[in-house]
Amino acid sequence: MTYRTIDALDAKGKRVLLRADLNVPMKDGRITDRTRIERLCPTIAELANAGARVVICSHFDRPKGKRVPEMSLKPLAEALSEALKRPVAFADDCIGPEAEAAVAKLQDGEILLLENTRFHAGEEKNDPAMAAGLAKLADAYVNDAFSAAHRAHASTEGVAHLLPSYAGRLMEAELKALDAALGSPARPVVAIVGGAKVSTKLDLLGNLSKKVDVLVIGGAMANTFLAAQGLNLGKSLQEAEMHDTARAILAEAKAGGCEILLPVDLVVAEKFEANAPSRTVAADAVPEGSMALDVGPKSVDAIEARLRTASTLVWNGPLGAFEIPPFDVATVAVAEIVAALTTSGALKSIGGGGDTVAALRHAEVADRMTYVSTAGGAFLEWLEGKTLPGVAALSPA
Repeated sequence: MTYRTIDALDAKGKRVLLRADLNVPMKDGRITDRTRIERLCPTIAELANAGARVVICSHFDRPKGKRVPEMSLKPLAEALSEALKRPVAFADDCIGPEAEAAVAKLQDGEILLLENTRFHAGEEKNDPAMAAGLAKLADAYVNDAFSAAHRAHASTEGVAHLLPSYAGRLMEAELKALDAALGSPARPVVAIVGGAKVSTKLDLLGNLSKKVDVLVIGGAMANTFLAAQGLNLGKSLQEAEMHDTARAILAEAKAGGCEILLPVDLVVAEKFEANAPSRTVAADAVPEGSMALDVGPKSVDAIEARLRTASTLVWNGPLGAFEIPPFDVATVAVAEIVAALTTSGALKSIGGGGDTVAALRHAEVADRMTYVSTAGGAFLEWLEGKTLPGVAALSPA
């Protein structure tokens, strides 16, 4: 799709409603990860420096349409101010008289953060009145919250139809990365999909098998595919009710010319706990009392061989139970291979999804990937081939 970016926005003197995602992790009132704040700053600074009156809106947590003091965005105003190194004012509401009065006080180049959009039930219902209330605050709308773009809410979709709308720099970067991954990628394309359950990634596997050249399946979902082919996986986590589906995915991929790469060896243990005694066995030789918790070195070698001939990689999901050593070995090894190939210029690598981001950070390679999306559900839905309302609503270029 084509969409307007802020390159096309004459921002000086205009009130610009910027949809951000400030739903950051917090513990005991303190922000534990500032990644989303840091990634948002370039768009805010660019608009403010261009003379816009920047009005930021965001959701936080799940207040379910009620005012919950612990879910106020007020602490985020200070965090934004620190990151931007300039003042950020705060309004105690996101629509209505208080918000309108706060916006009216803004001068060119100044920044205002509105209160949690989800304090109003109309936000998640995409209520036209809520969208109109937000549109009343601005002359233009900029969406920089790709991570919320899979929700058709008043602040992500409804208001975009009421104002000239544009993609912010973070939104633009996400869309470019995803286009490079699946829209018009350099081939061959390899996709790595891990995670626990086939049932939660059916749409993803179905879409990727039609679009990539090699689909690597790891994590516990690989157990389901192996068991579906008659292998005994012992006590391993797997979904017996998904065996027919797994066989259908394998058949469809083969018919479409997509190679599916399953583990040939597995790291097994009798207990799922840190530093449990483990050993590597062939995929068809899992002992009755053991469970597969990671893929083995021969599987890593097979993945590396495909990556060395690839031009593009899409990664969603770890290869094993990476949170618990020693079952992080394969994920870390493949991550290091991907990072080295990316750094050398041989591979364009795009990763995303909560567990994937955590795994790449654990492997200390997140900053050596081409792009790592923090968008979670939106990233996954895009890979599934779904239309994202918040993207579709942007004004076309």
